[in-house]
Amino acid sequence: MSSKKIFVGMSGGVDSSLAAALLKQQGHHVTGVYMKNWTEDLPGMECPWKDDYQDAKRVAAQLGIKFEVFDFQKEYKQKVVNYMIDEYKAGRTPNPDVMCNQEVKFKLFLDTALANGADMIATGHYARAKDGQLFTANDAQKDQTYFLYRVSSEALGKTLFPIGEIASKAEVRRLARSMGISTAAKKDSQGICFVGKVGIKDFLSQFVSVEPGDIVDQDDKKIGEHDGAIFYTIGQRHGLDVGGGLPYYVVRKDMEANTVYVTTDISDKELWSEKVYLEDMHWISSAPAPSLSLKVRLRYRGPLIDCSLQEGAVISLQDEQRAISPGQSAVFYQGLQCLGGGIVSRAE
Repeated sequence: MSSKKIFVGMSGGVDSSLAAALLKQQGHHVTGVYMKNWTEDLPGMECPWKDDYQDAKRVAAQLGIKFEVFDFQKEYKQKVVNYMIDEYKAGRTPNPDVMCNQEVKFKLFLDTALANGADMIATGHYARAKDGQLFTANDAQKDQTYFLYRVSSEALGKTLFPIGEIASKAEVRRLARSMGISTAAKKDSQGICFVGKVGIKDFLSQFVSVEPGDIVDQDDKKIGEHDGAIFYTIGQRHGLDVGGGLPYYVVRKDMEANTVYVTTDISDKELWSEKVYLEDMHWISSAPAPSLSLKVRLRYRGPLIDCSLQEGAVISLQDEQRAISPGQSAVFYQGLQCLGGGIVSRAE
């Protein structure tokens, strides 16, 4: 590839730091960009953005590249945070990382970078892009195509994923150390993508008024109380605080009645599904032919499951799967290529 002007999204972590370093090493004109998406401290929760910003700025100085800040807080709150809160209010289990990639990193960031003279953008995602198509990373354990399936082919055609070719996270850190990058040993971020080390329950509690309600078992008997149905997801086992005996699993929620239904029967038919109905479909290129042999992933790092796609938005799974929750993403693959996917509306 001839030398290009590339804006790299630098989050302050080792992956995006190394992505910028590798592109500079290849002779490109690199500008590091810190996306200021969320800076709000919540009670008892300090947003880590200042530390991340300083780490990104420090690496850019080490590399001798330009460094800018793009302030996307208003759009991020509207497109990602409000979406997540509304989905949880509706009793669903959303994935804010998917929406962040669709609306912010590969739309807003891309458009802003191009408007500022960039030829392409790059990020530290574990994925590969070629000719506007999306492929899994060489490191299957870290592959992030599940979160990228809603990115457009046009955006992928202007995006580089330098980390996607590297065999492992250990090798990423080794390369970063060998190049003297200050974030080489920085731990991966945990918790909600934009707040840091915060559980979803603590975060939602700041925005949603919740009331305790009943936990009801498979015999329609009240066995305890929960502190808000919004906090529970299908298949959840831990955090129910229902003591003694066999473990309980959440099988469904009634948001209007604020009731959580559970079972001790891991074989309960409400927990298992072989047909999944999707909405809000997105194909990176075009919808696959009905005869095409596909695999689907129903959660990040979940198994790839043989399936057939019927009527464009109904999945028939070869094997029953447990705890498929509305709001989650179903992402389709053929070999190493990620084709696209949709949002689960229901499963049966």
